[in-house]
Amino acid sequence: MSPSSDSHTTSRVIRWQDGQRSELVDTLAVEEPLEIRLGYRDPRKGRTHRSVAITMRTPGDDLALALGFLFNESILDRYAAIQTIEQSADNVVRVELHDTAVFDPLRLERNFYVTSSCGVCGKSSLESLSTAGFVALTDDGFRIPLALLQELPAQLATQQELFRLTGGNHATALFNGNGQITRVTEDVGRHNAMDKLVGYCLQDNLLPLAQHGILVSGRASFELMQKTLAARCPLLVAIGAPSSLAVELAQEYNLTLVGFLNRNRCNIYNGGFRLTE
Repeated sequence: MSPSSDSHTTSRVIRWQDGQRSELVDTLAVEEPLEIRLGYRDPRKGRTHRSVAITMRTPGDDLALALGFLFNESILDRYAAIQTIEQSADNVVRVELHDTAVFDPLRLERNFYVTSSCGVCGKSSLESLSTAGFVALTDDGFRIPLALLQELPAQLATQQELFRLTGGNHATALFNGNGQITRVTEDVGRHNAMDKLVGYCLQDNLLPLAQHGILVSGRASFELMQKTLAARCPLLVAIGAPSSLAVELAQEYNLTLVGFLNRNRCNIYNGGFRLTE
């Protein structure tokens, strides 16, 4: 699928290469704010509307981004809870929940200002996950041959349309036990790309992702592991390195975590029983 026209723009640049100066037009990934607003019934105040988050993202897949964000933050647990969802021209997605929708209103008290690089502020420890009700995964039977896993980066590279234009976007991909990538999302923010993917899975009634894995084009950070856990996905694979807290989360919650994946090598940090030789 070709990237939307508002996801990239151009800029004139001066390029120095091999001692030679030239002028050309470069393609850039667009980075703009998106506000997510939530409407719900408050037992004390009646129908209430409030801003939940502002995230710096690449335009495109914005409804999926909003859905994935709300699900990953335990504000939304199922697509059927939504009455309407729409996007306005001023970069605002409005999600209206049914009056019968139930969620913890304290989840809305956090400061959800998100940059394209830092992830969700305030998630600094594993204790926050247990407090939010996350539990460890059991062995769901998902297995994938290591040889198929090592073919995924090359498969992903052929589907990163926006990265091919700009060189400035992260990708997140959903794959099955046969090593087939079934969905790819891209964004300047790695956490946004993950939210977009989970949002599409929520729409398509694929959650929990017990029989799938997730591949990320960069490093495996704590917030990406948290979102993988929220989707109940047993396997996160990164082309880059994991952080120490990402490894701790994988160990604590029985997730399989793989880093530095390419055709010739990978590091298995936890949960190697899900990978067959």
